[in-house]
Amino acid sequence: MSESAYKKIVVKVGSNVIAGANGLPDEAVMGHLISQIAHAKSQGVEVILVSSGAVASGRSLMPVSDKTDPIARRQLLASIGQVKLLNIYTQLLQPHNLICAQILVTKEDFRDRMHYLNMKRCFGTLLQNNIIPIINENDVISVTELMFTDNDELAGLVASMLGADALIILTNVDGIYDRSPKEPGASLIPVIDSTRTDFSRFVSAEKSNFGRGGMITKCSIAHKLAMVGIKVHIANGKTPDILTSILRKEPVGTVFATQENKSKLKRWVANSEGYAKGLVYINAGAKTSLLQPDKAVSLLPIGITRLEGDFKKGDIIKIVTENDELVGLGMAQYGAEVAKTYLGEKNKKPLVHYDYLFLV
Repeated sequence: MSESAYKKIVVKVGSNVIAGANGLPDEAVMGHLISQIAHAKSQGVEVILVSSGAVASGRSLMPVSDKTDPIARRQLLASIGQVKLLNIYTQLLQPHNLICAQILVTKEDFRDRMHYLNMKRCFGTLLQNNIIPIINENDVISVTELMFTDNDELAGLVASMLGADALIILTNVDGIYDRSPKEPGASLIPVIDSTRTDFSRFVSAEKSNFGRGGMITKCSIAHKLAMVGIKVHIANGKTPDILTSILRKEPVGTVFATQENKSKLKRWVANSEGYAKGLVYINAGAKTSLLQPDKAVSLLPIGITRLEGDFKKGDIIKIVTENDELVGLGMAQYGAEVAKTYLGEKNKKPLVHYDYLFLV
């Protein structure tokens, strides 16, 4: 019987974990991470690794002038660095008789439902064949609007897609603190309730030295996943045996407590805010109705006051109040053209059925 707390995990390792003080890949740290992943695999755990570090790996291969266009520099370093990064992982996995597969994605890959399901089937095939998927953003193509916020966002999308039991975000601090960890008296928060959203009150907006992300982003993603039943751990990736400790249920880092598990479709909807094709404004009565605890309620036209965007059936839409407060996300059951003719009317088909509705 497995000693692990989970059967399927997504592990996200950040640039500040992989990179040493010189900004280049630290193969000793990477080797220790792979040893922990190999141990988890021996316990029957399915592991998906989301790894930053392509640009850092590229820096180790050739110098690039600071005068080079930033986008061109990133594309160049990522192009050559991704090859080295995967070679390092491949070599580190060989003594454990494990192999990996490279998957490079862009934000566009998650927007289309059919493409999303095809990608999910690919992951399933790899896992069934005992292969460790190693995922990274395709930095060669992902520029400007195509970019994820960072690999934390990508890891959250993958965890949601695969119905992982947990997302483990390994960073260069011990977890979430009640104030900046640099301040005297700062205390680690061991558990954060899934209903808490006031992260900006105590989490620093400071970003890492080598990555694009920060703790605010991590908390936002962790909260969203906790709302759909996926636990999130944030811990220090350079702490010895940190992954093993988490899988043994030891009290390390910060864990985001979960609500009940949601359906696969609701998990997809929950992580589709960036792909919404329209805005649906609702009145106070509709908001109250939708947010009733322990009651399944669909979004009916009678509670809708106005619409924005030319969305079609099957598109993701945002549901907001007249004050632009986000209430939820949903999959439209019909297009904006029909929806406009139903505004405020009774006895009309729901614009968003409960089965396709995620409330924040």
